[in-house]
Amino acid sequence: MVSTPALLIENVSVAYAGKPAISNIDLSVDAGEIFGLMGLNGAGKTTLIKSILGLRNQDTGQISILGQEKLSPQSKAKLSYLPEKFEPPWFLTGMEFLRFSLQLYKQPFNKNEMIAAAQALALDTDALNRRMNTYSKGMRQKLGLMGTMLTGCSLFILDEPMSGLDPLARSLVKKMINEMRDKDRTIFLSSHILADMDEICDRVALLHDGEIRYVGTTDNLKKQTHTDNLEQAFLEFIEHKDVA
Repeated sequence: MVSTPALLIENVSVAYAGKPAISNIDLSVDAGEIFGLMGLNGAGKTTLIKSILGLRNQDTGQISILGQEKLSPQSKAKLSYLPEKFEPPWFLTGMEFLRFSLQLYKQPFNKNEMIAAAQALALDTDALNRRMNTYSKGMRQKLGLMGTMLTGCSLFILDEPMSGLDPLARSLVKKMINEMRDKDRTIFLSSHILADMDEICDRVALLHDGEIRYVGTTDNLKKQTHTDNLEQAFLEFIEHKDVA
């Protein structure tokens, strides 16, 4: 029996003022998969993510989340999103923000679980009782990840989740992402830190000039381009699109 994809994108195109931003995008992301989206600035990553979230209507095609149309209440309830530039409500404490995030998804709030999650990301637990206008960029990012990943959703969309994080925090976030996959959650992430994607992604898609140029494992992309790491493979692929 074929399982329903966590995210299905079929023939999606979006144009701004008649100029194509993304064209004929087809992607199928399996449940329980860590899937990475790679691309240069301006390649169309933000447009694609906005289309998935329903923040931008596609001109053609359709997008489904766990078998439901993307704008349906059922699909919205299964998706949690961390934006690239996460700006928390400054007037809330960290703990108040986490309580609010879980309430949005009708999830029970357990203070001890929040403290444990903060410790897992090396976030000072005392900071949870402070207003977020006292937080550093890295602290805000950790809290945003907690508020996203603890919602009990089936699909997480993370846009530059490692932004502002030091090497230790990045390692801990990757551990958290892998643990979510082990719980059969699906993670769709976009990042410019290709070494992290190489380490944790089951598959990746390469978006270039608004078109999907590659879908598959990072190992296969490196093999096709005769390179040793994902950054080299990415650059080689977009410079020589006819690589065999």
